[in-house]
Amino acid sequence: MLKELSVALAVSVIVSTPSFAMAKDGCSGECASCHSMTVKEADALLKKIEVNVKSVKQSPARGLYEILVEKDNKQGLLFVDYGKKHLIQGVVVNLGSLEPVSAHAQDLPQPKQVTSVDVTTIPAEKAVVIGNPKGSKKLFVFTDPDCPYCRKLHAELKKLEKIAPDVAINVMLYPLAMHPQAYDKARAAMESRNHTVLDNAFEGKEVPKPMKESSKNDVEAIIKFASEHGISGTPTMILPDGKLVVGTRDAETLKKMLDGK
Repeated sequence: MLKELSVALAVSVIVSTPSFAMAKDGCSGECASCHSMTVKEADALLKKIEVNVKSVKQSPARGLYEILVEKDNKQGLLFVDYGKKHLIQGVVVNLGSLEPVSAHAQDLPQPKQVTSVDVTTIPAEKAVVIGNPKGSKKLFVFTDPDCPYCRKLHAELKKLEKIAPDVAINVMLYPLAMHPQAYDKARAAMESRNHTVLDNAFEGKEVPKPMKESSKNDVEAIIKFASEHGISGTPTMILPDGKLVVGTRDAETLKKMLDGK
C-alpha cells in the first residue's frame, strides 16, 4: 500500500518500457541529457502519498527516474516513468546476475543478515495455526496470500499437516507492500481463524471483508516483528531451533528438516 510506505520493500522484478519514442537517429546514450527531474518536482508529484523526497537519479532501467524517499524515519525507493504519469514500487533486478541494482545503493540501509531468530520472541499468538496446535514441534511461516511462491508453499503445508501429525504450523500472515490486496486478505483470515477462509485467501478466492480493528493490529504486529528481525521476503520459515529458511520447500523436505535430517 502506498500509504504504508515505511517497510523495507521486498524484491520484485520491474520490466520497464520507455514512455517516449526516440527519433530515427537514436539516443546519445545519456538519458539525463534529455530527461531530468528535480527534487522539487518529485516532491510535487508525490505529494499525495506524503513522503519526503531525498534524492532523484536516473534508474539503472532506462525510462525511469529512481527516487529515494523517506517516511516515518525509514527510507525506500520509488520509480516514476519519464512521462511523469506513473508511479512504480519495488526494486530493479539485473536479469543477468539476478541481483538488485540501484542508483541509490550507497544511500540505502543495508538489510540485516539474519540466519536465526529466538523463537520465544515470535508473536505466536497472532498466528493462524494449522496442523496440531499442541504439537511438540513448531514451524513458523511468514507468508503473503498474494505471493505466488507462498501459494505453492501453502499447498505443501497442507500436505505436511497430514504426514507430520506432531507439528504445529504457525501461519504468520505477512502481506508485503507490493501486494496491496493481501493486507485485507490477511486480516480476514486472522479474524475468522477459519482454515477455509485461510485456504481461500491463498487460492485467490473471495474472502470476507475484514471488520475488526484487532486484525489490523495483529497484522501490524507481524509486520513489525519481521522488519525488526530482517525478514523482508516471503515465504520465510523459522524452524523449531530458530533457523531461518527462505523460499518454498515440498512437504517431504519440510518433514525431514523438522526431524533434524
